[in-house]
Amino acid sequence: MDALYPRLLVRDFDTAVTFYTAVLRDLVGVEPVKVIPQGSYANWDIDGGTGLVLFGRATMAAAAGTTDLPDTPTAQDTSMLVMHVDDLDHATACFTRHGATLVAEPQDRPFWSPGLRTAHLRDPEGNLVELQTY
Repeated sequence: MDALYPRLLVRDFDTAVTFYTAVLRDLVGVEPVKVIPQGSYANWDIDGGTGLVLFGRATMAAAAGTTDLPDTPTAQDTSMLVMHVDDLDHATACFTRHGATLVAEPQDRPFWSPGLRTAHLRDPEGNLVELQTY
């Protein structure tokens, strides 16, 4: 069994596609492979494999039969997108320049893993994103 890729379920598909297109273009020169607005689907390949997929939350709710459930987040995060970057300060600045909100400045995390440095942000949808480097 393989874990394939992260799929973020987003409320505002157009804003999410604009944000991740700008960030991934600036950081790694990657353009979306597919953007299908009518299907609320977009994906980017990074290093030869699918690196990120966006999917409309309402579309997924319809497919999963959960449209009658409330569309409210939990008080604490239950997932996080983690991305390895070569230059943490540059990547953090790129994310914030394109609309992410910084929630934890770049800092060393020696108790998590020797040599690990991270920053935490929220994308325009409110998803928690960890940028990390060694």
